Amino acid sequence: MFTAIECSHLNIAREKHQILHDLSLVVPRGVIMGLLGPSGSGKTTLMRAVAGLQKIGSGSIKVLDLPAASKPLRQLIGYSTQSASVYSDLTCLQNIRYFASLYSENEKTPKEILASVDLTKSADQMAGTLSGGERARLALATTLVGTPQLLILDEPTVGLDPVLRVQLWTLFSRLAEEGKTLLISSHVMDEADSCHDLILLRDGRALAQGSPLELRAMTGKSRMDEVFIALIGAA
Repeated sequence: MFTAIECSHLNIAREKHQILHDLSLVVPRGVIMGLLGPSGSGKTTLMRAVAGLQKIGSGSIKVLDLPAASKPLRQLIGYSTQSASVYSDLTCLQNIRYFASLYSENEKTPKEILASVDLTKSADQMAGTLSGGERARLALATTLVGTPQLLILDEPTVGLDPVLRVQLWTLFSRLAEEGKTLLISSHVMDEADSCHDLILLRDGRALAQGSPLELRAMTGKSRMDEVFIALIGAA
């Protein structure tokens, strides 16, 4: 199996508070991996560690067959935080041109990137005037500069209405079809069915990993929030 991410016995603490506990998991390439769990479960810490931005206490992380934080990964990983990292005083196209200029190679032009997230008509619009959904798509576009194979998206649909969330998940599916691997965190359990595979986190530990169908079969529950509660009871 070709893996995008492999964590082995990962432990991370911050200010003597243990965030992740002996966490081991594997994310295959070319899938949408949902990272689900309540606030404080360790989702953001894990994503930062995969992106090479978080100090590791013990254990290891391999990303695209390289140790996390390896220099070659800078070109291969796109990372979007919970707060959209875009410049409000630049247009959409200017934002993408700026981020693309930071890379030695880009697989798509800035205009092609905007087209891939359905923002062509807004190319010359100031980012500060975008709607919430448009701003979320622009944040996604910033992860597509360079030659990304892995996209790490931290709560990309937070604060969006259901229609806009569906639109974003359609874009995520399109990117996966292009061969990208997506690691997407969420605390919205009904987004689980849009993922190929799921990792359920609680208190820095992985309760379970599997497809939505497999996790339902494991617990005998139909709703994902009920699945989560059942797995907590079994832990």
